[in-house]
Amino acid sequence: MIQVKPVESKKDLKKFIQFPHELYKGNAYWVPPLNMDEMNLLSKDKNPAFEHCTSKYWLAYKDDKIVGRIAGIINHTANEKWGNKVRFGWIDFIEDIEVAKVLLNAVETWGKEQGMVNIQGPLGFNDMDNEGMLVEGFDKLPTISNIYNYPYYPKFMEELGYQRDEDWLQFKFNASQPIPEKMDRINKLIAEKYKLRVLTFTNKKEIMKYAHSFFNTLNLAFSNLYGYSTLTEGEINGLIKSYFSFINPKLVCFVVDENDEVVAFGLSIPSLSRAFQKAKGKLFPFGFIHILRALKKMDSIDLLLNGVHPDWQKKGIHSLYYVELNKAYIANNVKVAISNQQLESNVNAVNVWNNYEKEPYIRRRCYSKNLD
Repeated sequence: MIQVKPVESKKDLKKFIQFPHELYKGNAYWVPPLNMDEMNLLSKDKNPAFEHCTSKYWLAYKDDKIVGRIAGIINHTANEKWGNKVRFGWIDFIEDIEVAKVLLNAVETWGKEQGMVNIQGPLGFNDMDNEGMLVEGFDKLPTISNIYNYPYYPKFMEELGYQRDEDWLQFKFNASQPIPEKMDRINKLIAEKYKLRVLTFTNKKEIMKYAHSFFNTLNLAFSNLYGYSTLTEGEINGLIKSYFSFINPKLVCFVVDENDEVVAFGLSIPSLSRAFQKAKGKLFPFGFIHILRALKKMDSIDLLLNGVHPDWQKKGIHSLYYVELNKAYIANNVKVAISNQQLESNVNAVNVWNNYEKEPYIRRRCYSKNLD
């Protein structure tokens, strides 16, 4: 018999975080998140998203053994724009459809009690959290900002009446592709026409000056994308602490206007996936060593974030940071780049990659279901 019990203590939360380590043990493609980060994300007194989110977590038991987990999240800010939806996230389960069913039923029931009319996921508290269920690319190593799951997950979702709501795509590139000579000339004309400056950096302190301007532009650039929840000042401050700790200044480019405000951005980081695997979710005693070593290597990188302020879109300024980053990749002997996931429906963003040699890498899906 399968039982679903709410997570009601710190001890239960640690079990919730630990379960995937058992489920994916020995899997070459699962990238374990840092346990400390997971604890902070899921704790009401640590995550500033709880200023506008409500959540509840459950563990599934079978024969007194944990066999699944799930989080239910109501993002009240997002719901003001997108309607009364409950999100499910942090979903993991053994290969047993009954376990998946009782977990999802727990969120569905809770969501209906809270007045929600639709359930969707996997999603996090905001768009900076991991989201999307893997449906293609099970033999590919994900980036640290993406979810891995077994092939039976999407199969069970469809059998339980969940439908595709949106897909995210990722691509793999040769990171040191030659830059056409004409691009420098074109970019110079664009920058002069719109009085823009392209900024590159040598240290994190230089980047910090533009951190809030960057996140403000990110909020605007992503505002109309699927399910986006505008980041609060508290969330932005938290993200600056976490994101900027991994940033290599050589892999960052901002475009600023004549008022020194960020209007476009491109951020990359060295691939940390193998380092996170070696760390096994723990910074100490030796996990941090693997991560520090990986941060110094740049043979493989993740294209973490890129975007353009809505007022500056369709003016070609994305080319300014793409070309500058391309130069940095060549200068630092970067061999492979993996794009961060982009919504398939965001045609303008996806089509940018048509100018580069690429191959499909991973596809993730958000599922939804109406709550009757």
